[in-house]
Amino acid sequence: MMSLVVHLKTAAHLRGKGDRIAKVTFRGLPLYSRIAENCGEVAHFNETFRWPIASRLDQNEMLEVQVYNYSKVFTNRLVGTFCMVLQKVAEEGHLELTDTLIDDNNMSIKTSVTIDIRYQPMDGTGGMWSDGEFLDVPDDRDGMFAFETDSLLSGQSHGSGTSPGRSLQGSIPTFRKAGRGVFSAMKLGKTKCSKDDHKRGDEPAVLEMEDLDKKAMRLAGMLEPDTISLASVTAVTTNVSNKRSKPDIKMEPSSGRPVDYQISITVIEARQLIGLNMDPVVCVEVGDDKKYTSMKESTNCPYYNEYFVFDFHVPPDVMFDKIIKLSVIHSKNLLRSGTLVGTFKMDVGTVYSQPEHQFYHKWAVLSDPDDITAGCKGYVKCDIAVVGKGDNIKTPHKANETDEDDIEGNLLLPEGIPAERQWARFYVKIHRAEGLPKMNTSIMANVKKAFIGENRDLVDPYVQVQFSGQKGKTSVQKSSYEPIWNEQVIFTELFPPLCKRIKVQIRDSDKVNDVAIGTHFVDLRKISNDGDKGFLPTLGPAWVNMYGSTRQYTLMDEHQDLNDGLGEGVSFRARLLISVAVEILDTTSPEIICSTDVQVEPVSNISESATGKMEEFFLFGSFLEATMIDRKIGDKPISFEITIGNYGNHIDGVSKSSSVKKKKKEDENQEEENELIQNSSEDEADEDADLTSVSSTPPMKPFITDRNYFHLPYFEKKPCVYIKSWWQDQRRRLYNSNMMDKIADKLEEGLNDVQEIIKTEKAFPERRLRGALEELTIGCSRYVTLANKDVNLAGRTKLDRERLKSCMREMDSMGQQAKQIRTQVKKNTVKEKLKLAQNFLQRLRFLADEPQHSIPDVFIWMMSNNKRIAYARIPSKDILFSVVDEETGKDCGKVKAVFLKLPGKKGFGPAGWTVQAKLELYLWLGLNKSRKDFLNGLPNGFEEIRATKTGHGLPPVTLVYDMKQVFQLRAHMYQARSLFAADSSGLSDPFARVFFSSQSQVTEVLNETLCPTWDQLLVFDDVELFGEATELRDDPPIIVVEFYDQDTVGKAEFIGRTFAKPTIKMCDEPYGPPRFPPQLEYYQIYRGNSIAGELLAAFELLQVGPGGRADLPPLEGPTDSERGPILPVPLGIRPVLSRYRIEVLFWGLRDLKRINLAQVDRPRVDIECAGRGVQSVLIQNYKKNPNFSTLVKWFEVDLPENELLHPPLNIRVVDCRAFGRYILVGSHAVSTLRHFIYSPPDKSCNNWASAAKLMNGYMVLTNGCSQARSSPSFSSRTFSRPAGDISVNLEAEPPIRKMDTVVKLDAMSDAVVKVDMNEDESDKEKKKKKKKKKGGVEEEEETDERVLDWWSKYFASIETLKENLRSQEAAQAEAEEREDLEIAAEAAEIRPDDLHLKGSKMRERFKEKKSSKQKRSHAADSSEKRPPKARVDELVVYNKELESEYGNFEDWLHTFNLYRGKAGDDDEHALDDDRIVGRFKGSLCMYKVPLSQEITRETGYDPNMGMFQSIPHNDPIHVLVRVYVVRATDLHPADINGKADPYIAIKLGKSEIKDKENYISKQLNPVFGKSFDIEATFPMESMLTVSVYDWDLVGTDDLIGETKIDLENRFYSKFRATCGIASNYSMHGYNIWRDPMKPSQILAKLCKEGKIDGPHYGPGGKVKVANRIFTGPTEIEDENGLKKQTEEHLALSVLNHWEEIPRVGCKLVPEHVETRPLLNPDKPGIEQGRLEMWVDMFPMDMPAPGPAIDTSPRKPKRYELRVIIWNTDEVILEDDDYFTGEKSSDIFVRGWLKGQQEDKQDTDVHYHSLTGEGNFNWRFVFPFDYLVAEEKIVISKKESMFSWDETEYKIPARLTMQVWDADHFSADDFLGAIELDLNRFPRGAKTAKQCNLDMIRNEQELPTISIFKQKRVKGWWPFVARDENDEMELTGKVEAELHLVTAEEAEKSPVGLGRNEPDPLEKPNRPDTSLMWFLGPLKSLRYFIWHNYRWLILKALGLILLLLMLGLFLYSIPGYLVKKILGA
Repeated sequence: MMSLVVHLKTAAHLRGKGDRIAKVTFRGLPLYSRIAENCGEVAHFNETFRWPIASRLDQNEMLEVQVYNYSKVFTNRLVGTFCMVLQKVAEEGHLELTDTLIDDNNMSIKTSVTIDIRYQPMDGTGGMWSDGEFLDVPDDRDGMFAFETDSLLSGQSHGSGTSPGRSLQGSIPTFRKAGRGVFSAMKLGKTKCSKDDHKRGDEPAVLEMEDLDKKAMRLAGMLEPDTISLASVTAVTTNVSNKRSKPDIKMEPSSGRPVDYQISITVIEARQLIGLNMDPVVCVEVGDDKKYTSMKESTNCPYYNEYFVFDFHVPPDVMFDKIIKLSVIHSKNLLRSGTLVGTFKMDVGTVYSQPEHQFYHKWAVLSDPDDITAGCKGYVKCDIAVVGKGDNIKTPHKANETDEDDIEGNLLLPEGIPAERQWARFYVKIHRAEGLPKMNTSIMANVKKAFIGENRDLVDPYVQVQFSGQKGKTSVQKSSYEPIWNEQVIFTELFPPLCKRIKVQIRDSDKVNDVAIGTHFVDLRKISNDGDKGFLPTLGPAWVNMYGSTRQYTLMDEHQDLNDGLGEGVSFRARLLISVAVEILDTTSPEIICSTDVQVEPVSNISESATGKMEEFFLFGSFLEATMIDRKIGDKPISFEITIGNYGNHIDGVSKSSSVKKKKKEDENQEEENELIQNSSEDEADEDADLTSVSSTPPMKPFITDRNYFHLPYFEKKPCVYIKSWWQDQRRRLYNSNMMDKIADKLEEGLNDVQEIIKTEKAFPERRLRGALEELTIGCSRYVTLANKDVNLAGRTKLDRERLKSCMREMDSMGQQAKQIRTQVKKNTVKEKLKLAQNFLQRLRFLADEPQHSIPDVFIWMMSNNKRIAYARIPSKDILFSVVDEETGKDCGKVKAVFLKLPGKKGFGPAGWTVQAKLELYLWLGLNKSRKDFLNGLPNGFEEIRATKTGHGLPPVTLVYDMKQVFQLRAHMYQARSLFAADSSGLSDPFARVFFSSQSQVTEVLNETLCPTWDQLLVFDDVELFGEATELRDDPPIIVVEFYDQDTVGKAEFIGRTFAKPTIKMCDEPYGPPRFPPQLEYYQIYRGNSIAGELLAAFELLQVGPGGRADLPPLEGPTDSERGPILPVPLGIRPVLSRYRIEVLFWGLRDLKRINLAQVDRPRVDIECAGRGVQSVLIQNYKKNPNFSTLVKWFEVDLPENELLHPPLNIRVVDCRAFGRYILVGSHAVSTLRHFIYSPPDKSCNNWASAAKLMNGYMVLTNGCSQARSSPSFSSRTFSRPAGDISVNLEAEPPIRKMDTVVKLDAMSDAVVKVDMNEDESDKEKKKKKKKKKGGVEEEEETDERVLDWWSKYFASIETLKENLRSQEAAQAEAEEREDLEIAAEAAEIRPDDLHLKGSKMRERFKEKKSSKQKRSHAADSSEKRPPKARVDELVVYNKELESEYGNFEDWLHTFNLYRGKAGDDDEHALDDDRIVGRFKGSLCMYKVPLSQEITRETGYDPNMGMFQSIPHNDPIHVLVRVYVVRATDLHPADINGKADPYIAIKLGKSEIKDKENYISKQLNPVFGKSFDIEATFPMESMLTVSVYDWDLVGTDDLIGETKIDLENRFYSKFRATCGIASNYSMHGYNIWRDPMKPSQILAKLCKEGKIDGPHYGPGGKVKVANRIFTGPTEIEDENGLKKQTEEHLALSVLNHWEEIPRVGCKLVPEHVETRPLLNPDKPGIEQGRLEMWVDMFPMDMPAPGPAIDTSPRKPKRYELRVIIWNTDEVILEDDDYFTGEKSSDIFVRGWLKGQQEDKQDTDVHYHSLTGEGNFNWRFVFPFDYLVAEEKIVISKKESMFSWDETEYKIPARLTMQVWDADHFSADDFLGAIELDLNRFPRGAKTAKQCNLDMIRNEQELPTISIFKQKRVKGWWPFVARDENDEMELTGKVEAELHLVTAEEAEKSPVGLGRNEPDPLEKPNRPDTSLMWFLGPLKSLRYFIWHNYRWLILKALGLILLLLMLGLFLYSIPGYLVKKILGA
């Protein structure tokens, strides 16, 4: 019966006294213990609980133990809970442990429980045997095994106790059950027991080895046998066993080494700058370099188009942390610095992580750093690109101008960042640090002590924090090794920030200069998550560990860079307690601080426990082997020291703190044992009383291994070290990383296998990929299960909790995605799915990187003479122990091969390649209380020797092995290839040295080769290995093979290293298939980080049994008497050979450089392969003719049947000097001959494209495929061939519907080109249209043929190129979307009919997502609105070099570079270009002999030419070369002003043309439009160099960049690259036929050469070639418009579709323009600009070609724009009248054309407008030069008074009109403006009422007009300005009339400026008030008062009269009354 038994022993560290009770829960069933009465600290329960269980124990199940304080009356109070996953129990059946409890708040408490768990499965599989010796094959439910997790390990992997068969040929079956995969035990080396074991009685639980082999044989039958397995790297790096971990192959640290970077920034323009009438300048800052644009006057939308380049040579880390800052400054001049408008910041890393490493035409949002409440301050449009070495930047073809005016849609922000960024505060809290090193010499300290009499700590630390270009510092804590700061540094920055890292650095304050103690980078992406359930950046409070140089203080620290965070730190420096928080600001709140300056303020202290409970950790290490010790240090005794933090560091570790209050837990010195004892927890004190740490091995003198290396005699005795240390217990963090890392490792291994399978073209890569994805899915779900139990006990910090949640979400979704992708992996989708899987891998690695450190890394130092020599650094998480398997570090409790390297910069370059020492090292790190099984992973068979003192608890100091096995190692070294060249001759004299255990042997030295075939067996006798035999069988040590170049004098030079694992045979196993004899395998060779070739070898390790060596399989003696006693590789292992013939085509040698200062005169080529070879004839005089006279030679050779094993073929060129001396000029190794294998055509093949045999008459060597090896855009279309003819209809294609072809050039300030096409309506309609027009002004509808020139064609073609790119993008997007739908369908089983609905919806969504650019180009309506344009004949614009499109034109003539000299140190990437000493042109063809007869019987077969039939002769030939240079773009600036003055220079052979007088001033995008003719003779002059130089007035001209073109290959290529074939044939006009041969002649020639039937021209426009019929038009017009018959169109239609002709067809080069990158030899690999050009070649023996096409740049046309300002209305009123306080304005209007601000014109002033109405009748006249095609105004002006010549600018045609308020004494006030783009501006409103803001707001939607089409337009337009809130407001309206006339018309009918003659305008009728105010103040007063207060005045007068009457009445009434009364 199965059961789970838990024995609960004690609960300790309880608080107080009382009754305790425990509750233990499993599978929801609680059992209670008895009550432990009245117990104190410890409660002894000693109780056993038993759960009978029916189903097997699952690895994810949990056990819960809860301890309560028992109360009779009240409810029991919970003390704490303990939860554990029963994985280990399920596997091993027994587990004993003590662990702490967790209280309600998930805080770990002191109380701990001790329990013992046993699990008894029914059939007893659970742990009855030792650690799983049996392999179990689960039920095979699917009826067959699925080979999904096949590894490529071939026989390199061993199962436990058994071994897979060799017959598997490179694949190990992984047995997969339905539902859940159980990985093969062979792979993991551990047995997983199947859950179904107990259910099946028929199969034995233990498979005997023979069974397994049989089973393996059965399996292998299904796989295609492949005789070699490419184990290469995987063989070793795959973790085969469970006792050994992988060695790291790459040795050298790559970071920290400076690299070249170039940052190019183009500032195009700025818009919507806040401010009135400003003169803006843009300042571009990268790091500390500043550059400024020119100043633009009085505009807030300046146009710059200026290009800046910054060059850097720094390490990548430094580069990516630099800040790019764009700021706009207004009115800056020599005297004042100007005022800042706004800035934008981003770090270089953000740009570099963009696709193509660039932002292109994006708008940067400016914000004001001094006022964060202000909002957006404007936009700057720019391009930013960061180019590292070898990155090539693709310049996107520029889109239309209008598309980019959509600012919101094109913001300069990475994907996923919201457009509206908010301000936020970043708080970096610095609490305290500990473990700081001394930063001062003790001498000084002693002096001080003598004076002051107190002991001081020798360091004055402070912390400096850098973020987004700002720095903040804490205070300095004087002389303290454990400073406490408790301060926070506050940065105010936009959120999300565009700067990725916060740099936190502890520095030592010093009077002279401060130095860094240690640096830590906080990556914001790792401490935040931007998803829906994401969280703001948060960190800590957590300790971060800092690493850097070694701790002893020296005045000049050679490793100081390490402390600045460059390179890998070699020692622990300090740890710092920090936390980071971010708070989003509400900028509306009143009390906010506006500036963004850094603030530093104090914060409260945090409690000790906040970062976790202190725990005692135990680190154990055992050195099993120390070999390969460099001989420089081999003469002194050597010891090894292991440190973790400062623990274990005796020499320079502990800086004693002088403060008396010694903190417990800080770095105790080892001598103070008593203190240690007090500090270790009380209950351990008794057993561990004397446990002091032993951190270094005893010194020992090394023994000699061989000339280069020593080894330490660690034979039976293996020294051990152990260290106790105290750290906060944050293991969970590391466990989490480990789980993810393990999943990632497994995935990576799978992906490497898949790549390997694809590379070697083996079968079924998709199966392996599916397997890898399934492993990933299972891994993810397992992770989620395990992490689930952590959710409640998540760590203490917010980040721990959030990170766990987001990791679980990510892993969950990744598992789901992997599951989906797995279902889609098909044979044809393997490659793209592999890419997706690689994204998973990156995501996993990113997630696994834990931002909050806990335990510092472990360092292993090799010490000699108390000096530190070499080190290795092992992350502590890799060796951390956990009871759950997945959480354990990958190297914990395993033997790992560790290679020690030199620290810091010493380890760069050659010094870093060599190994300082190789250790076999066993490490274990875990809590001290769980240390009982720390020795479990060691190879068995040892006894422990403890330190002298008695005490059972102590770890051993030495292990003594009493078991040893004797083996014989046989290393079959067959050959190596592609080794590095180590000698100046460009070759090496290589030999290999094989190391195993403490022995080494070398192969013989083979002279002068990079591809040595040693064919040698090295036998190592009496190899002693310690441990049990069975374990060694699973876990052999690795073999190291090093390669050296033998030098006659001095030490041999290291050229590479590889690792291998041997196949092992124990003495009781038979030597026979499937595992023996072993197969040869390829192993990748590395030098430093670079791949340095591959080794083909096999290794077997044979156990020497009791019978001695006699029992081993016999060795054959040395067969080859010449080679002496060298054993060859035995027959069963060396490959099977067969006979091949290799034919060599010798064509010629080119560009041979001088050798030892002498020129090469009589060279010869030697070809060698596998010991055989052939020599070319001697070239008698290289200068006169570098071609060979005999073209073809051949030799026969025996080569392996397997193509993968073919040896390389060596090409060597020697120069024959006098007296029979030969000097090697250069050599080339063709590493794979597979390209050159000729396979005869397949007769049964009905697809004629693949049945190619003679291509274009030349026998060619592709695998019988006639397609150009070129990009898919040219892959030939193939038709299957029915009997009879095939008709191809090639009517002139219907006119293509184009957008309004507005084309933007990518140069000359993104010129815009408008190509006017012929309208496609009949003439009648046109006439009708014309009649309709009123005013008789005819609109230019039809562009005359005469107007079209070559540029029209060019621009139309660029537009086509862009449309194609767009449609490709759209198609790609659609394909992706379809795939998404499929995935969704698979997931949800949608019915197919729903799919359509869904599809359309998705499509709509997708369209919305597309930028407006896409909308405009794809929306059907936009193209319907415009009538379709007529076609302009086009050419093809390639945005790359022509040769890259056509496989370098190596269709039959290959170019092999000859190398000489040493291969560079590869990290400097010394490009091999410097080693090229010339080129050999020729070709190879190899085939098995004998060849079938059919070929040789063919007509005209020339036996001398072999396979190279009918290739042209190679006699010298004269050619006219015509080079057309169109333009250059994005040139690297060469002058200080950030510009260049480029001109073209062309060199071919001896002739050179420098076009110096036609330089183009101050342009980085010059349009040359030139053609140059040069005569040349091939082969002497075949390399054409086109360079762009920068003209300088004084001094020499600088080279900007150059491009080289091999004309010879082009000339002879069957793609016919001499003169491109146009799409249409015409005899005159812009599209005139360029080639002297007409299409019909070309066609006839091609047919003749290809031996094809044809061409037969038939009636009705048909032509038949071979068996295909083409149709086309037959008439042509000559200059006079007469039509005549012609066959040229027909012939041309065949040429344009030549690729469809059977057998010889290929794509002929069309008429084209190619774009070539310009490179500068001084800055290798970084593009300096691009050149658009093309080359035509005409043989001189043919008729001469016509004159060159005129491509000269278009001349701008002179125009005059007349603008009449009639009236204004509703202009806002600015001034207050000082008499009446009335609002009025003195209006005038100012206008100018963009770029001509200095020619601005003003109207007169309309004074005192009270209503905003103004009358002007004023005329502006603007003459300008305009390029119609590009829609640009051309301005030529001197940049400054010092300029030598005028610079030409091209600027969009924009008219600016502004309305101003004139002031007499102060500056005029700006009221509003409008800018009209003369090519597309809204039509003016008919009346002032209809004129409103919408005309500007909705500019995109409204119909627009072009003044160049309309000529005359009148209407009302609004003036706008921006108010304080940055809202547009209407500030006035203007009635204007625009009239455009050409210069000729302007001369005929001139007009006057203003209201002058001729054609004067009448005076405006202005109201009275506008009379000058000072002439009639009274008048104007009268006017004012009367005009406005008329009624008021009348009323007042009336009132006054009334009052007067009343007064008079009252005054006089008494008198009258008296009079009346008295009757006077």
